Formats: sequence, structure tokens, C-alpha cells
Amino acid sequence: MKVKVSNANTPNWKDVIVKSTVPAELEKLVEVSRNIWWSWNYEATELFKDLDPELWKESGHNPVLLLECMSYEKLESLLEDKTILKRMNEVYAKFKDYMDVKPDATRPSVAYFSMEYGLTSVLKIYSGGLGVLAGDYLKEASDSNVDLCAVGFLYRYGYFTQSLAIDGQQIANYEAQNFGQLPIDKVMGADGQQLVVKVPYMDYFVSAYVWKVNVGRITLYLLDTDNEFNSEFDRPITHQLYGGDWENRLKQEILLGIGGMLTLQALDIRKDVYHCNEGHAALINVQRICDYVKTGMTYGEAVELVRASSLYTVHTPVPAGHDYFDESLFGKYMSGYPQKMGITWDDLMGLGRTDPEDKNERFCMSTFACNTSQEVNGVSWLHGKVSQEMFSSIWRGYFPEESHVGYVTNGVHFPTWSATEWKQLYGKYFSENFMSDQSNPQIWEAIYDVADEEIWKTRQAMKNKLVDYIRKQFRESWLKNQGDPSRIVSLMDKINPNALLIGFGRRFATYKRAHLLFTDLERLAGIVNNPNYPVQFLFTGKAHPHDGAGQGLIKRIIEVSRRPEFLGKIIFLENYDMQLARRLVSGVDIWLNTPTRPLEASGTSGEKALMNGVLNFSVLDGWWLEGYRENAGWALTEKRTYQNQEHQDQLDAATIYSLLETEILPLYYDRNEKGLPEGWIKYVKNSIARIAPHYTMKRQLDDYYNKFYIKLAQRFKLLSANDNAKAKEIAAWKEDVVAKWDSIEVVSSEKVEELTNGSIESGREYTITYVIDERGLNDAVGMELVTTYTTPEGKQHVYSVEPFSVIRREGNLYTFQVRHSISNAGSFKVAYRMFPRNTDIPHRQDFCYVRWFY
Repeated sequence: MKVKVSNANTPNWKDVIVKSTVPAELEKLVEVSRNIWWSWNYEATELFKDLDPELWKESGHNPVLLLECMSYEKLESLLEDKTILKRMNEVYAKFKDYMDVKPDATRPSVAYFSMEYGLTSVLKIYSGGLGVLAGDYLKEASDSNVDLCAVGFLYRYGYFTQSLAIDGQQIANYEAQNFGQLPIDKVMGADGQQLVVKVPYMDYFVSAYVWKVNVGRITLYLLDTDNEFNSEFDRPITHQLYGGDWENRLKQEILLGIGGMLTLQALDIRKDVYHCNEGHAALINVQRICDYVKTGMTYGEAVELVRASSLYTVHTPVPAGHDYFDESLFGKYMSGYPQKMGITWDDLMGLGRTDPEDKNERFCMSTFACNTSQEVNGVSWLHGKVSQEMFSSIWRGYFPEESHVGYVTNGVHFPTWSATEWKQLYGKYFSENFMSDQSNPQIWEAIYDVADEEIWKTRQAMKNKLVDYIRKQFRESWLKNQGDPSRIVSLMDKINPNALLIGFGRRFATYKRAHLLFTDLERLAGIVNNPNYPVQFLFTGKAHPHDGAGQGLIKRIIEVSRRPEFLGKIIFLENYDMQLARRLVSGVDIWLNTPTRPLEASGTSGEKALMNGVLNFSVLDGWWLEGYRENAGWALTEKRTYQNQEHQDQLDAATIYSLLETEILPLYYDRNEKGLPEGWIKYVKNSIARIAPHYTMKRQLDDYYNKFYIKLAQRFKLLSANDNAKAKEIAAWKEDVVAKWDSIEVVSSEKVEELTNGSIESGREYTITYVIDERGLNDAVGMELVTTYTTPEGKQHVYSVEPFSVIRREGNLYTFQVRHSISNAGSFKVAYRMFPRNTDIPHRQDFCYVRWFY
């Protein structure tokens, strides 16, 4: 008999997750850990940290993971720590007092949709500024106690984690999130199982699990398609943020828009206003129209109600930045919707085209959002103007400056981005109601009462904190990707908290011009190696994995930073996330921003720095065009000197060097007998007092209510009352106008000969009269005389718009008259514009029918 040397079968391993059992006395910690409220309340984060500092660091500052990984013995030992128990009870009492406040029923309720949310670095469902802004918005909505809910995605991999190869090439690492270790909860259905929303795609359904994030008093619902119900083609829909091809992007936007609305329906949630944060969620209006039509309404009636309750916020300053889909791809997934909407396929495609008749034009989500939303806004004053220009082709017949497109300048959530040390200083000197009245400039003026020594001490503390963070956080990664250990040790030693620290942190897109500082390396070397004025630059940021040019900029900065004359003077910090951002915006002395004007829609990193006594040095673009004040920061002019961008870059770089050499560095190093830079501290106080109150998220949220939400809610209420009577009336009126518009006839006109010949005298009044046959429209026509001028650059702008008055009516014949004069001499263009008139429509672009004649 042959003896076997071994005999073993293959084990059938079973995954077993062992979680800590938290003693009942510590359950308060668990409750607080599962609400993102802890992320902007330092008493809570400090409490979690002190439970186990080493484990807090290992858990990535994630309290859910912290408690899960804490040993039973450690948890039991906490029960004997009276100080910890006392702090736990104090934090919990503060949390419960906060949560027990009911929403303000006097303000309209809002449903908010966004592709990304930056709430905490623990929850990787954001990539950059758009997401962080959305996260800040939810936090302030909670603090301001408004009735708002939000919808987004729970990404399995989120956005990438950045590392660098030895040659400086960016490496994008996608790391899966373990949902069981995140501060999120399953949304449970009536059957006791996790709620699943089925979203129609072509001839099948995609199933999405519904999760929720408790953001203080606000609930953020997240959709997740990475489940066993879906095929291998659909599970990845929520794998990556801005990942995959255009087909996956369309599938994501169907899920966010249509799936987002189906989620709210499943939860029986109805709101007064529906807010699209960027065009990714535009398809919510497709689903909303379908829902109204399903009740028996016509498309025209349904779209009146949808428009009246919809706001679209655009964050992109150029047409190329919007999402466009080929008709064949769009039709693959959306061809069944026109029938549900009560329109044709061409009608639906036309809603996404600037020219509905152009069959070659792709479907644009932003154009669709504009056509189905009553209100549209940019995210700064300048971006509002840029957006009026960008979208002007949608509403032909009106000039950009006549557009209804408005703006709300972005802000930042003060409790999130103001460092603990600054919050404590503000709390010591500002009035007690400061947190509830953050955008009141009078409160911020108290900063002038703070001693220079205290301002400087706080600033230096934050700089030391940043330098310590860099030394601890980046040593390992630098040793891995920079090769020479001796150079890393030298680099660590050269990071100098006493030097002027200048920070630059943002997405590495070429228009951000991260390369600008390196235009003249010889001059830059002279600046950073001046022993009397030491200065160091800290760069950080990610480039999109498909953006080769952006990745090239990062590689270039790495190469320059390794040159002997720049070692320790130019430093790149990899993997820019919210945690690193908090350190940077509070620890540097200057926040540098150098975008190509006017391509910075708003920018908020400089606003975050502002809350921490950091001075801004930026191009007058985005928010800084509004925010800049003399003696409170520095600015590069918004005006272009050269059309050639390379020449403009060289001029802007030279200006940066000059300001550093002649103003900024001398001001920083001019010390009084106490060793304090009085002039610099005065700039800091001016920046805090004169700029900061205008850029809080509190002010931004209030602006959205005052400019948009309130009037939308009021108009929707008017249109939907009495079984949607007003919506039906307006829809019928529009149909009547459309049917008769082309038959409206100019019967006669009386114009002075000089005006007809194109030569009039300035200051002299002329009378113009028109008789119009309205063809039974019953006073539904308005007329105006439009005078324009042309700029030296060849752009036509409105000089004046003078409305005609109806002076006589005989049946269908209406006599219109206007008295016209131009006070300035010069060259002008004059034409007459006819439009549909109805006091029930919110603005002209709502029903954009125009006829010009002369």
C-alpha cells in the first residue's frame, strides 16, 4: 500500500467581520460618530482623537472606524475615565440640542442634486471645488435650519488617490471604500430590507441601493449600483467620479436625475424648489414632466410647473466644459421618454440644442437645464456675466446683458474651514450671536480690537502646525518617490515656519496657470534665495487622469523643485484632499491664485484661507474681483494687455515677481521693537474685517433664498393653486400666441424722415408710431425701440430700450407709440422689437418669441 505524504482538502473560508461591542454607557459616541456634524465641531473631533490618538490617526480621522477597531479592553477602560465621560456627555448634549431644533417652516423647502459632495476626507465622494462647495452648502443648510434634502452617489472608488513616480509623473490610485466603515446608514424600505430604486434604462432596469448621510439636520441620499442585482455593465455606474467613457457618463446622469427623482418619490419626499448644482442632474426635469403628464396634464402645462420650481446653477465658464451627447447615444437610453412627456423625439432633442432645428447639434445637458428651469445662475458676479454671454444663443432676440441669468457668489462654511485656534479667537472677541449672524460686517470689525501679539501668535501657531504636519505626513512618501534619503532629510530641515509661506492648491488644469511662477527661473531663484527675505512655495493639486497637459504641469513643478537652487524652497505636496486643504489654508501666509481671466468661475480656496488670517494674492477673477480691497491683499489686474496668451503670462509673471520683491516681502519682514510685522498684521485685520463676512456660506445660502428660492416657491404656489389653474391658463395662452405669431401684421408705421435716413440730432425727441394687427391675441403683444452701440472690439451692446405705449385700440388693431431721443452723439444702431406680453410670465426668456423690424 502506497502511503500519501499529505492529505488535505482546500478550505472553504468564510468571511467573518469582528466588530467591537461598544458598552451601553458609550453608545452616545456611536450616535455622534454616525452624523457628519462631528466634522465641523472641534469639541467632537477632539473627543474622538483623545479616545486613542494613535488609532485616530490610523483610522484616517474616521470615528466610525475608530470605534469599530477599538479593543473591548480599551472601551471598558474608557468607562473608568471620568474626564472622557464628562466630555462625552457635554458633546452629546450639544449635539442633541442642535438636532432637536425643527426646520424653519417659513422658508421654502429645497431638493438639491449634485454629482459630488465634499463633506469630510473620510467619505470619498468628491473630487474638488464643486463637491466641497456642495458639502459646505449642506452643512450651512443644517446650521441655518432650513428644510433641505440632497441626492448624490455613493462611489465605490470615488476620485483617485494621487501618488507620484520618481520622475514626478502622477499616478492615479483608485481605492475601494468599505461602506460598512463609513459614517453612512442604509435607508430601509417598508419590507425591512435596504431600499432599492429601480431606474429604467432602455428596455431594462438598473437597481440602486439607497444610503443616507446625516449631515447635521440635513439628509443626503446616495445611490449605489455596485450590487448583485445589476449586470457587469451597470455595476460600475457608481464606481468612479468622472470616470469611464461618455456612455457611462450618460448612465450616471440618468441615475442622478431620473433615479434621484424616483428616490424622492419612493421616500414620499416633495419639496418647493428643485436645485441642480451643475448640469449633471438636469434630467430631474424629464422625470418631473413625466410625472405631471401621467396625472393627465399636457406637456405645456407640466413644463410650466417644472420651470416655476427649478433652479440651475452653472459652474463652468466655457461651452466646452459642459456635457454633450451624440443623438445616437442619447437615443439609446432616452428614446422612450418623449412619449411619457407628451412630445416628439425631435422636441426633446431640441430642448438640449441652442438651435432646435440643427440636427447635427449634440444634446447638451446645460442647455436642457436652461430650457426647463425658470432661474439660472452663475457663481460670482463676473461668472454671471460670462454665463449670460455663454447661454445667449439659447434665447435669441435678446442681448446677453438683458438675460435673466443671475449670480450668487460662492462662499465657504466657516465652522469647517476656520481652524480651531481662529474659532476660539473669534469666539473670545466677537459678539455672542456671531455664529448665527456670520455675514454681518459689523461683528467682524471687532478684529481691530484684538492685540497684534495675539493675531501674530495665532498665525505662527498655525504655521508651525502646518510644518509639523508636512514633516510627519510626507516623509514616507517622499522617501519612496524621491530616491535619495539624504535629500529628503535636507528637504525636511529646510521647511522653515519663520519664512514667508505661499500656498497654491487647486486642480491642475492648464487655465489655472500653475506654471506661471516658473516663467523666469533665474529671477525666481533670486527671490527664494534672498537670505534677508526667506520665502517658500507650497504647491498641491491633482490633474484629471485624462489631462496630459495638467499632469505635465505637475511633473514640471517636481523637476524644478529638485534643482539645487530650489530644494526646500519649492515643495509639492501630493494627494490634495480636504484634510491637507484644511492645513494649507490655515497655515500659509499667502494664498496664490493665477487663473487665465475670466476662466475662474468663482474659486473658494482663497475664501477658506481668508477665514484664517491668510492674505490673498490673485488675479482679479471669480470671487476676488468682488472681494479685493486695498491694503488687505494683492491683485493682478483683470484686464488683458496682450491677446497672445504667452505674452500675457510673461507680463503676469513679471508682475508677481515685482510685487513679491517690492511690496510683499518687505512688508512681511518689517518688524517693530517687539518683533512684530505691524504692517502685515494690519493687512490681516483688514482682510478679516472687510472681506471675510461677505464670503461665508451663510451669506451664500441667504442669497439663494433671497434671489431665487423664495420667488420660485411663490410662483409655483400661484401656478399650482386650484388644480394648477394658472399653469393651465399660461400654457393655453402660449399655445395661442404660437399659433398666431407668424400672422401678426404691421399695418402701418409713422417715423420721422431723419430716423428713417439714419441721421438724427442728439437730445432731440422724435415720435414713432406703429399700428399692429394682433390677430385676436387680445393685447398680448409688446413693442420696444432698441438702441445699441458697438465697442472697439466689434461687440454690440444695448444702449437703451424704450417701450412703446398702446395709445389706441380698434378691434384687433393696436396703435403703439414711443418718444425717442439719444442724449449722446455718436454712432448707434436702432431697431424695433416685438414680443409676447403677459404679466404672469417671470421674464422674457421664459417665452422667447421675438420679431425684429425697422
